[in-house]
Amino acid sequence: MITIEYFKLQAKNLHKDFKTQKSYFDPLLSRKLYGYAPKFFDVDALVTDFDIDEDDFTLMNAQHIIAKLVGFKKWTEMLKASPEGLELAKLLFDNMHKIRNEEWEYYIMDIENENDVELSDEDKLDIFKKVYSDVDGHDSASYDYRLTRYERSPNDDEITKPKNMDANVQISALPLVGADRKEFIEAANEKFEDLIRTMNPKHPELVRQKWNPEQYIDEVLKADMLPIEREYALSLVSAFLVHLFIDLDTEASNEAVHLN
Repeated sequence: MITIEYFKLQAKNLHKDFKTQKSYFDPLLSRKLYGYAPKFFDVDALVTDFDIDEDDFTLMNAQHIIAKLVGFKKWTEMLKASPEGLELAKLLFDNMHKIRNEEWEYYIMDIENENDVELSDEDKLDIFKKVYSDVDGHDSASYDYRLTRYERSPNDDEITKPKNMDANVQISALPLVGADRKEFIEAANEKFEDLIRTMNPKHPELVRQKWNPEQYIDEVLKADMLPIEREYALSLVSAFLVHLFIDLDTEASNEAVHLN
């Protein structure tokens, strides 16, 4: 049986990583930023993707992030999970390089919709073991927030500045035009095709018909984000597309039902 203690340990590790925080002044942005010397998690990526308040990050916040990484809305929901649900959560954590929680939820939703069933935690656990956990060759298109021992800082005093602050190219006006717009649309289309392959929608052609990369680019980048570092903006294009893809596929499935 997988107990909650495993996830308490992960939350403590994440909190330890945050406690390595040191501030520095970025002359390009003319403001204070934070750097970290993490041993367990890519703190910079988590800060960006989960909109974490770096000035007030507690152990409770760390527990909340860990819960969300493995499919729960919050820590208290994880505390009430079944033994099978916790075991599945551990497998999701340990196999983050193969599939992200969002991809897994979409995969299960597709199975349930196609077969008109509601899977139990035991059913989901069995499917995950057969399809992902016990099978090599899967590679998620999304990000693995865990650090391998080869990626960890060599000592606790070494501070790694956030990756998204290395470049100095900024986007300061919207909508994107010219070469920037072309590159962002190409990045969106590339991610879209990755999702077609990895998520295997039931009606791919209908999903493609609903896909509008230019509209997506205009909607994902908002004026209140400006100025924004260019490489970071490109990363958002990929990160936010997963949720839109799920919505498009749901619309396509509903439309297919009416067509039939």
